[in-house]
Amino acid sequence: MSDASSSGSLVVVGLGPGDPRLITPEVSDALAGATDLIGYGPYIARVPDRPGLEKHGSDNREEIDRARHALTLASAGRRVVVVSSGDPGVFAMAAAVFEAVEHGDPAWRALDLRVLPGVTAMTAAAARVGAPLGHDFCAINLSDNLKPWALVEKRLKLAAEADFVIALYNPVSKARPHQLGQALDILRPLRPPSTPVIFATAVNALQERIDTVPLADAVASRADMRTLVIVGSSQTRLISRERGSAFVYTPRSAPAETTS
Repeated sequence: MSDASSSGSLVVVGLGPGDPRLITPEVSDALAGATDLIGYGPYIARVPDRPGLEKHGSDNREEIDRARHALTLASAGRRVVVVSSGDPGVFAMAAAVFEAVEHGDPAWRALDLRVLPGVTAMTAAAARVGAPLGHDFCAINLSDNLKPWALVEKRLKLAAEADFVIALYNPVSKARPHQLGQALDILRPLRPPSTPVIFATAVNALQERIDTVPLADAVASRADMRTLVIVGSSQTRLISRERGSAFVYTPRSAPAETTS
């Protein structure tokens, strides 16, 4: 058993959607004090090298092994920072770390372990177009790596029937090229054809591209691995402008439902 009584620590942080200006000061302080940085290779590459910092990059599907590695290093007295993009608690590494803690060395529970929030892709994309998350909303991860696709379909149908604004994470990948199209096919019969759909790719990066189209015209080919999709509710509205793209927002109130 490891000895978690050492001076080691583990901090799980979110680097935001890409722009360094969206990294919080709290996260910057944690990165400055780290001896070891652990995460998906492209994410840790966003943190500048410096003397005394050792980087441990790994593949995107090695979350639990990555978490165990971080916990082991922290138990040995290292100051470890695990990085995610966006917010570490939203479809990211914080849950993997706690899963490893629950099922791993009991001494890990005594570690100095903290989670620091970051700006999510969902809120960053929403801010770019207005306020589409202004009323009740939910987030659904379209990846079926860790859950069956039938569960994704069920959640999409229920979220649409409940008239939530729906943020779709991980809409497509090389291994899952068809699932966003299937998701849109599920939503179309349950939402008006004019429902705004926001495709936000590489938000806050030089390659940023954001398009808002009606659900009737939304096509899965518009998305790639860097895209976050937001599907409006029946109440989500567009405000047209003479110059620039329309604002998109969902009013904070909703009409009362009639009962039979």
